[in-house]
Amino acid sequence: MVDDSRAPPWGASLVLVLATAMAGAMGGIVTRSGKALWYSGLQKSALTPPDWVFGVVWPGLFSLMTLSALLVLWRAKDLHAASRPLGIYFAMLMVNVGWSLFFFGLKQVELSLGVLMALWLLILAMMGEFARISKAAAWLQLPYLLWVSFAGYLNLYIWSANPAG
Repeated sequence: MVDDSRAPPWGASLVLVLATAMAGAMGGIVTRSGKALWYSGLQKSALTPPDWVFGVVWPGLFSLMTLSALLVLWRAKDLHAASRPLGIYFAMLMVNVGWSLFFFGLKQVELSLGVLMALWLLILAMMGEFARISKAAAWLQLPYLLWVSFAGYLNLYIWSANPAG
C-alpha cells in the first residue's frame, strides 16, 4: 500500500500556478497599455534599466515566486498549515497588480509609491511565514524583495523629478 498522505495537492498547485501567471499577465497588460507616451516622457533615474531588462526580470521573479509558493504548499503538513502563508502570497499578487494599475494605468505616481510600500511589507511578511514551513521558499523571495526595493527607488525618483501636472 502506498502512503499518499504527503502527496502534493495537485489541484491547489494548479490554482496557485494559474493565479500567479494571471497576476503576471494582468500586470504586463496594464503596463504595456499605459506605458506609451506618458512613461517615455517622464524624467527617470540614470539607474533605470532599459525596457528589455524588465521583460527578462519579471518572468524570472514570477517563476521564483511560483516555485517558492509551491514549496510551501507541498511541504506544509496540510492545506490548513499553508493557508496563512499562501493567503499572504495571494494578497501580495493582488497588490503587485495594483501597483501596475496605479502607476501605468492611472498614472498616479505618488499613490503607486504607497502601493509599493505595502507590497514590500507583504513580501517581508510572506517571507517570514514561508520560513516557518520552508527556509528555501523564503530565500527564493529575496530577489523579488530586492527588485521591489529597487522599483521603490525608481518610483520615488520619478515622483520627485516630475512635478504633478
